[in-house]
Amino acid sequence: MTVGYYLNALGIVNPLGAGKSEVSTGLFAGRTGGMSLQSGKLPDRSVFIGQVGSTLPSLSPELEIYDSRNNRLLLSALLEIDADIRAVISKYGPDRVAVILGTSTSGIGDNEEGISQKVATGLFPESFHYERQDNASLAYFTRDYYNLTGPAMTISTACTSSAKTLASAQRLMKAGFCDAAIVGGADTICRLTLNGFASLELLSEDLCLPFSRNRNGINIGEGAAVFVMSREESDVRVAGIGETSDAHHMSTPDPTGAGASNAMKIALEKSGMSASDIGYLNLHGTATVLNDRMEASAVGDVLGQVPASSTKAMTGHTLGAAGSTELAFLWLAMQSKYSNGLLPPHIWDGQVDDDIEKINLVSLGKKIDHGSRAMMTNSFAFGGNNISAVLVKE
Repeated sequence: MTVGYYLNALGIVNPLGAGKSEVSTGLFAGRTGGMSLQSGKLPDRSVFIGQVGSTLPSLSPELEIYDSRNNRLLLSALLEIDADIRAVISKYGPDRVAVILGTSTSGIGDNEEGISQKVATGLFPESFHYERQDNASLAYFTRDYYNLTGPAMTISTACTSSAKTLASAQRLMKAGFCDAAIVGGADTICRLTLNGFASLELLSEDLCLPFSRNRNGINIGEGAAVFVMSREESDVRVAGIGETSDAHHMSTPDPTGAGASNAMKIALEKSGMSASDIGYLNLHGTATVLNDRMEASAVGDVLGQVPASSTKAMTGHTLGAAGSTELAFLWLAMQSKYSNGLLPPHIWDGQVDDDIEKINLVSLGKKIDHGSRAMMTNSFAFGGNNISAVLVKE
């Protein structure tokens, strides 16, 4: 096997289910049952969202300061690989295992009622703790849960947050600060985020339709996906990561797709691969008019007619957790135990938009071409923050 950085274990929860078995079953079957129209989130209308339906674990009293739905969601994913995490701590020591996690909303949802009370009465309730919504909470909770003393940080770069944790972990390991890392992220449904996207007129009132001519906006979702990452050889290697910044606009992507194209090119270059080596691409595919047009152009420029899909119709856009969630979908697709060779399907209405670059969208039941070992995923964020990552099945 090639010396490098490996994703040794995966824990996951999202609207498709809890754990690798449930999530993979729903993913490769193209299930959208976790998506639903809900009221009470926006003041004037219902909204289509993806919500986790499983029961989440509780936090112990000594970790009460971290008690938020976001951290409970993360804990659900961590517990799936708890034995793997404790094994690397035992092997390398608590000071040599880093925690690098991504989020966008953190525990804001748990503090919304307290903030409303402050606005109405001038006083926060006694139960209000700012630390719950501090983005650092995700990493600090994980650090304290496992009694770690190594580097611990949260990355919050909107929709690229949890994908960028892999790049940061690579740099820390290369610099000698740690030997392994808990990477990934979590994000939770909250009214602040939903109302923010509603104000931008980016929310779809129905199931989102990435790359369709009828696309009219995103669905927001929630979830968590975490990996143990180290130099210890295993089935899935992080072959190359490309990071760029458009410097174009705070909320609108560069219409030329230059930054997105460059992220994919850098990922290919670092992995030592060409476009023809990529057997599947997980698209960022938000189903907004501008993002899909830009990404289609960039994909056509760099990868041509690679089999590709957006999985957001099955999970919603999980914001800060989207990057690690979709990296997890590559990880699952590379494991015959979970995928049986199937690729994540593109769920939409089949209505091609002739005004954007044609993409080879994966239909339900399609299997990866025999011999393809490499897959790529894209994540693009507000502010023109882009990341593409190539994983290889060893």
